[in-house]
Formats: sequence, structure tokens, C-alpha cells
Amino acid sequence: MSQLIEPTSLDELVAAVHQTPRLLPVGAGTKPRLTAVDVPKLSLRGLRGIVEYEPDEFTFTARAGTPVHELAAALAARGQYLPFDPLLLAAGATLGGTVASGLNGPGRLRYGGLRDFILGVRFVDGTGRLLRLGGKVVKNAAGFDLPKFFVGSLGRFGVLAELTFKVFPRPAATRTLRLDVTDAGHATQLLLDLARGRWEPEALDHPPGGGVYVRLSAAEAALPALAEEILGRWPGAILSATEAERFWEDLREFRWIHPDGWLGKVILHPQQFPALQDSVARRSKDDARIHLSSGGNLAYVSLAGGPPDEALDAHWSSLGLRGLSVRGAGPLWVGGRSETQIHAAVKHALDPQHRFPDLFP
Repeated sequence: MSQLIEPTSLDELVAAVHQTPRLLPVGAGTKPRLTAVDVPKLSLRGLRGIVEYEPDEFTFTARAGTPVHELAAALAARGQYLPFDPLLLAAGATLGGTVASGLNGPGRLRYGGLRDFILGVRFVDGTGRLLRLGGKVVKNAAGFDLPKFFVGSLGRFGVLAELTFKVFPRPAATRTLRLDVTDAGHATQLLLDLARGRWEPEALDHPPGGGVYVRLSAAEAALPALAEEILGRWPGAILSATEAERFWEDLREFRWIHPDGWLGKVILHPQQFPALQDSVARRSKDDARIHLSSGGNLAYVSLAGGPPDEALDAHWSSLGLRGLSVRGAGPLWVGGRSETQIHAAVKHALDPQHRFPDLFP
């Protein structure tokens, strides 16, 4: 078992980085495959709390170890929220871990993901320097927007200590519709038609078990007419408020996956979904579950029998699919993968001694 280092202040954090030749920052461990590296782990859970919150400016700064559910509660008390639907709130996901993983929820479709909301970071780089990048206000974006490189970096550029985000007002009201689908091709076409329509859905998801779910947000008076128009074109039903809340929470908490299986994120185009579904169906008749999110541009795949084998991995690569293992054994990357020159340049600038593991081993 790897050594666990648990600083409780910025000074202790800086000292820990200076004193440890190889290490990897971790949060609450809700996405265990992302930190499955045999080096000492630097837990950020002792660095938690909101440092600054300006509701009138729609921004907050919080320490990396802050549980996201605490932030969500503080924002909700002022009628605000993070529109990209952070994942695994009930499981205890931290703000730093959420940024480092780069995983977004269903709300990414309309408002954008983590990269669109992060404004600034305070972090310790590979040489032990405590640095600040970005700002604390929305209109402060001169130069290269380096904070965005920490989204999906998996702790390989530095140790996040504090993060600044912009937030949005909560929608006045929402409605969730379930539309009937017959197969993967039908679901794909429905997702494309809804995304191109005039309804501006907040979320468009196709979970395991069938149906396309549409979340609308608008003034309460406008929602009945929008729902009626959509249901006039496609058969389906309106979920009750309780049903809708439970449905979206179950997706965000990954309650649909095989508990002891493999979970991966796969980037795709909606029109690639039938091929993805066919590829996992051929692997096994009963162990594949796919949640198609973000209007069909992102899929979470759960396999009961373990990670994709070499044949499935190669097939995904031939289809132009690339993904990331979130839980379970197997390689970190699946399908196509490559390191960009800009990633290598940022890694060299922030971690020249390779104190943190490489992202593309």
C-alpha cells in the first residue's frame, strides 16, 4: 500500500511536495482507477472550506479538499449552482478531484463543462513553488488560460490547493420528459433532432434501459407549452418532480453501473453510438451498460466482466473512439490515445523533475 501524506495547511502542503521525490495528489477516492499509481499519495481532504464567496459577482474560491456537496449547499442557499452537474456528490467527491478528473454531468450540454467555469487555481508545482494562475473575477482572462489545463490533468501537473469558479443562478423551474425509443439508431436520431431544435434543452441523456430523457429549464409559465410541443412530435411522458430528481441523481451518482465492474468514459459523436453499443454487445450478451450523455457526445460504459480486452480496445481505436478508465482494473486509456505537444510543454514547465507520474506512460 502506498504511503499517505495528509497536510492540513498550505505550508504543510508545500513542505510535503519538497520532501517527497515522487507523489500523486488524491481526493476522496471516488474514481479509484485515476489514482492507481504505486507512489506516495498526497491527500487533500485536510484542505477544505470556502475561502471566498461573492454571490453578487457569481464567483467563489474554495480549497481543493472541499466536498462538492458542501459547495452545492452553500450555492443553493443563495439561489445559485454549478450548471455542469458535478458527479458523485453523495459519494463525497472533492472540488480538486472533480477538476483533476475532468468528468462532467448531464448539464454540460447547454452550459459547458468544467473548463468553461474555472477561473483560477492556486497550486504547488513539481519544484515546490506555490503559484497562482488565472483570477477571481470573470473579466480577467489576459494571456494563456492555464487553469483550464488542470481540468482532466489527473494530478500530473501539480497539486491543486485552491480553485476559483464562476456560477450561475438556479433555473426558475425545470421539467424532465422521457421519450420512447426503439433502438440505438432511433435514440441517436432523436438526440440529434432535439439538439438541433429550438427548445434548448438543459440535458439530453439516454441511460441504460432505454428512453431519451430531456431536461428543460425556463420560467414556470413557459414549460407546459414546451413540453406539449415536444410530446406532440415524439411519444413519451412527463416525469413528476420526485421522479425527475431521483433519475438525475441516480445518473450523477453512477447507481446504474456494475458495482465491482469496469467503468470508463468514452468520447464520441452521437452517430457513433450504434457502433459503440454493437461493439460492447458482441463482447458479452449481458454485462454491458451504456449511459449516453451530453446529447450523445459522451458515453459512460460499465462492463461487469472487467476492462475492455485487447480486441475491444483495438476496435474502439479503429472507430475513432477514445476513453478513460474511471473504475476497475486495466489500462488508464482505452481506444485511441496520444500526447499533444502543448501537453508535453505544460508538463515540462510545471513539473520538469517529473515528481508527479506521467499522464501518458
